[in-house]
This record gives sequence, structure tokens and C-alpha cells, in this order.
Amino acid sequence: MTFERRIADAFRMDEAGWARHANPWSGWTRAPGLPILALALWSRAWIGWWAVPPVAAVLAWTWVNPRAFPPAARQDAWMTRAVLGERLWLARDRVPVPARHARAPHILSGLSLAGLALAAHGVAMLDAGAAIGGVATATLAKMWCLDRMVWLHHDVTKDSA
Repeated sequence: MTFERRIADAFRMDEAGWARHANPWSGWTRAPGLPILALALWSRAWIGWWAVPPVAAVLAWTWVNPRAFPPAARQDAWMTRAVLGERLWLARDRVPVPARHARAPHILSGLSLAGLALAAHGVAMLDAGAAIGGVATATLAKMWCLDRMVWLHHDVTKDSA
């Protein structure tokens, strides 16, 4: 089982959950999660323990989001194809992906993880440069990875969108 599939399993992603998560509204409302989480965590410097409810709300939204929308009505939206590509990537231990897609997601995930570590350091130390740089790095790497998932989906399904 791939590491990414274990994460999906932790979110209890079943067929219905994936169908709902493929709704573009799910992806686009989840995309700003890291910047908002960083801001909510940073707010401890201004509002102390009152930062806990916003942090909890962001984390709750991250959990609920994949199930909060109806299934995608169409399959041609960029974010829908990104999510469908992620599903293909998660199952690569059962169904191999084309060779040209085998490395980039690993590299981009590593870059995203490095950005996340920098963001965590920045937020913990209240270092705005590190926090902003880390959030930007993690977010841009994730979006680039999603674009690769669209490409993967296209190559595997030969869609015309």
C-alpha cells in the first residue's frame, strides 16, 4: 500500500468520498487550507488561547471537506481531473502509472514537505519570512503536483479535455 493511500485511508476516503472530493468546489475550498492554518496558528501571538477555535475549525474543515460537496457533475474541470489523477497515483502499486509520471510527484511532494517544515518553523518561531516562504513553497509545489496529476489522468484515460 502506498504512503499516500494510507493517508487517504486515514481520511476514510471511500468511493463516495472520492466522488464528492472530485467536485471542484472541494478542491478549491481546500487549497487555501495551509495559508489559513498558518495564520490561525500565528494568531496565538495576538489572541493567545483564543487561537485554538480557529485552528480547530481549519483542521475540522480539512477533515470534512472531501465529503461536504455533492459528486462532481462533470469530469472535465481541472481540479476534478487532478483529484482523479491523485486516485490513479495512489493505486500505482496495483496499477502501474506511465514511466514519465513516476518521479515528478515524489520530487514535488518532497519539495512540498520541505516547504511545510519551513512554514512550521516560521510559525513556531514567529518568523514571518520563513512562514510565508514555507507556505508559498508548499502550496506552489502542491499545485504543480496537482497539475501533474491532471496530466497523469489524461495519459491514463486518454481524455480529450
